[in-house]
Amino acid sequence: MRVLFAVPLLLLGACQVTKDDNSTTLSFNEDVAANAAEDIGNAAENLGGAIAKEADQTAAKVENKVGDVDVDVNVTHKDDEHTNQQ
Repeated sequence: MRVLFAVPLLLLGACQVTKDDNSTTLSFNEDVAANAAEDIGNAAENLGGAIAKEADQTAAKVENKVGDVDVDVNVTHKDDEHTNQQ
């Protein structure tokens, strides 16, 4: 998500300013903007892949440590003498 905040700054880098004695010209270089957008897309894709890989590795570690756990639950009510056992 933070990558999206960088987009306006990178697009600003595609602007070219030319200053003469009496005038200033601002032009937008579409090639530079397209390259910046492609770089942002690649970075986002790589970041998403890294997050997914880390999540898979963490899940595998948790599964290996926890394994199968059996839980027995005894529930009693204050006014009831019966016990619900599972």
